[in-house]
Amino acid sequence: MARPRRSSKILEIARQRLTGLKQFQTPADFGPNLKQSEFEGEVTGYSDDQESYNGDVAALDDKQNRLDARERGLADWNRRILSAVEAQYGSDSSEYELVGGTRRSERKKPVRKPPTGSPTT
Repeated sequence: MARPRRSSKILEIARQRLTGLKQFQTPADFGPNLKQSEFEGEVTGYSDDQESYNGDVAALDDKQNRLDARERGLADWNRRILSAVEAQYGSDSSEYELVGGTRRSERKKPVRKPPTGSPTT
């Protein structure tokens, strides 16, 4: 399952405000601590970090897909090896048990339970 990508309403609002600031006929003076160029740098920096993060998430999703495919392949190998040992040595052999199988003689026999309830006659 793909991981969710990150989006930001705050970034969208900041982009709209920056676009509005650029529309001013004369550059606005908001004091020494609020410069349009610094605000634009913050918006660009955050946007770059978010794009980088989303790229890392996409790469991680791809890596997980490859790992899942390899795991399915390994599960197939496990099944095939167990079947090969069973065919070679038998399902009641100690070799079969050594590779993780349950010997046929050690399997629990099913027991029928008597019906519960009163008989209707």
